[in-house]
Formats: sequence, structure tokens, C-alpha cells
Amino acid sequence: MFNKIIKLILAGLLVVAGVWQIIDKEIGNGIFLILLSAIPIFLYFKNEFILLAFLKLRKQDFEGAKKWLAYIKNPETALVRKQQGYFNYLHGIMLSQTNLIQAEKHFKKAIELGLSMDMDLAVAKLNLAGVAMSRRRKLEATNLLAEAKKLDKQGMLKEQISMMKEQMKKI
Repeated sequence: MFNKIIKLILAGLLVVAGVWQIIDKEIGNGIFLILLSAIPIFLYFKNEFILLAFLKLRKQDFEGAKKWLAYIKNPETALVRKQQGYFNYLHGIMLSQTNLIQAEKHFKKAIELGLSMDMDLAVAKLNLAGVAMSRRRKLEATNLLAEAKKLDKQGMLKEQISMMKEQMKKI
């Protein structure tokens, strides 16, 4: 994995080489190099290991996702702020199966760092509501469920939210 600064330097070098090729009358090579510089720029904003971990999670392969996330040794230097949020979000999803206390920390940090999509934010808040409910913090769980419902614009979490509300009535 490359540091985020190295990715930008690589993109800059590809653009410079592309311009040099165009000036040197090798227009095809120059255009190709400039287009090739889009790859490190894309990987600057979307980390390759986080993308691969999402693909593994899509197939419910938690061990494979953990393996890909383990390649990111120091998230503060290797990732931009939103990517750090998704790094913690993925860890929270994986830990929610086994350790709720650690999962809660990761979800809170993911929300603090920011997530791009409202659906991801709604899932994080729904999981935090579940943790709060298991710890008998009804007011906090109610607030988090309301926020998750507001963020769930497509209604994909409607069933889970209503199920949690029914469980909260029993507390």
C-alpha cells in the first residue's frame, strides 16, 4: 500500500511525463500517460484495501475483510479523513458480531470522522442504537433510532428499525 502523498506524487509524475511526450510529438503516449494518472488520483480518494474489504463483506466473508484491512498499518497517515471513517465503520461491522464494546467505539469514531453515504451513517447509528439498547440506555437508543430513520431515505432499514422499537417497548 502506498502512502497518500506517494499516490499524488505518482500522479504528478505521470502527468509531467505525459506532457513531455506530447511536446516530444508522441501524442498517443502522452494522452495515455495523462489518462493513466487518473488511477492514483482515484486511489487517493478511494483506498484500494477498503474497496477490497467492502467486496469481501458483500459476500459475508468477515475473515477476508479483516485480512484486507490488516494491510492498512497506520490509517492516520495512509488514509484521508473519510477513508478513516470507513476504516472504523468496517471494523465496527465486523466487531458487532463478537464484541459490542469495541464495535461501539469504532462506530462512534466512524461517525465522528464522517461517512459519505447516508445509508452507511444510518447503519452505524442503528448499530449504536442496538448497543445502547443492550446496555439499557433507552433515551440514547431512541434518539439514535430516530436519526437512523431520518437518514434511511430508501426505507431499506425500515424493518430493522421497527423491530428495535418493538424490543425497546419491552425494556
